[in-house]
Amino acid sequence: INAEYGKQWYQRRVRGYFKQINLRMVKSVQVFGRKKTATAVAYTKEGNGMIKVNGVPVDLVQPPTLRYKVLEPVLLLGKKRFEGVDIRVRCRGGGSTARIYAIRQAISKSLVAYYQKFVDETSKKEIKDILLSYDKTMLVADPRRCEPKKFGGPGARARYQKSYR
Repeated sequence: INAEYGKQWYQRRVRGYFKQINLRMVKSVQVFGRKKTATAVAYTKEGNGMIKVNGVPVDLVQPPTLRYKVLEPVLLLGKKRFEGVDIRVRCRGGGSTARIYAIRQAISKSLVAYYQKFVDETSKKEIKDILLSYDKTMLVADPRRCEPKKFGGPGARARYQKSYR
């Protein structure tokens, strides 16, 4: 690594060529959100307020009936807090509703983590209090899972009907 002060890159020999590798630190955090079997990973870095979910802008998230659930953190905290950050969310697993809730949680948690790491503790506390007072699942994962089916009945708890005669 170049020890000279002010250089933000170093040269490395790769397959006979010298390659410049950037060392400038990018302000970023990576946080996940979960709901049932859906997992959303939000990558937040400094930027200009762009939010994308699986490469699509957040305004075009499907299904349209649940679009406001994804936008809840933005609507609660105001666009001003999201202006300095870009959020990219990858989501997989689960159904459409579980995915929406996982995305919403990932966005909320990533903003809190970004503010804690790169801004200041007081604004992070404000954001956290606003989100928790509205809905706890914005920051805390819901531990409930589907109970497995057992023998002797059609479902997890229901039993087949019994006849005496």
